[in-house]
Amino acid sequence: MDKQPQNSKKPSQYNNYIKYSGLAIQMVVVIYLGHLLGEYLDNTYNPGSDLYAKICTLVAVFLSTFMVIRQVISGEKNND
Repeated sequence: MDKQPQNSKKPSQYNNYIKYSGLAIQMVVVIYLGHLLGEYLDNTYNPGSDLYAKICTLVAVFLSTFMVIRQVISGEKNND
């Protein structure tokens, strides 16, 4: 009798969980660094305001979203 491994798809599922968890962590880090840059610019050039923090955070959100979409698309092409 042939016994096939019961968990033949488990490593692939775990790899996807790890990959997408890494993408989420990457997004958080990029957005946080963008916010820190904005706070630094506010404190240096525009004390008492948070305009740079808002702008840099928003740009970081768009940048991190673009990076994640690009990585997901390239990951799907590699799987095919």
